Amino acid sequence: MVGKRLYLRPPRLRDYAAWADLRGESRDFLRPWEPSWPRDALSRDSYRRRIRRAAQEWRDGTGYGFFLVRRTDDALLGGITLGSVRRGVSQSATLGYWLGAPFARQGLMTEAVHCVLDFAFDRLGLHRVEAACVPENRASRGLLLKCGFREEGLAREYLRIDGKWADHTLFAIVSTDSRPRG
Repeated sequence: MVGKRLYLRPPRLRDYAAWADLRGESRDFLRPWEPSWPRDALSRDSYRRRIRRAAQEWRDGTGYGFFLVRRTDDALLGGITLGSVRRGVSQSATLGYWLGAPFARQGLMTEAVHCVLDFAFDRLGLHRVEAACVPENRASRGLLLKCGFREEGLAREYLRIDGKWADHTLFAIVSTDSRPRG
């Protein structure tokens, strides 16, 4: 999937150094919005396990993880995932994403979300994509609204973020919703 400034592709084993560097330098930026990192979060073995799990989810059709890569120089920018893919009467998935601190506030994740929604609705035939963020994450909230998601409510103590149970605002977009661009 290709956007104006980036393309999305599955992570590869050879991406380890770029991934570890970007995640490491972005740790403080990401900490308030993510689950606590285990001690070995940036180790090569931990990365290998992530890649194996992601590849298995692709094979099973239960999850699709991508790296955001800048078109001009192939620099790793972040990651985006359609996870918890449910078929049958649901035809839905959950959206998750992260962006390296040096690339925040440049519209790159907006571009990536548009690409992933095209993939979800046009290629996978899903009907609904859900997302959640802590209410204090104004950037994530703005991103989701800008991409056409609608706020659906508040889930109390929804996920364990930065070591504590945190409320999350729930958002969703369905295949019949208009999806604004740019």
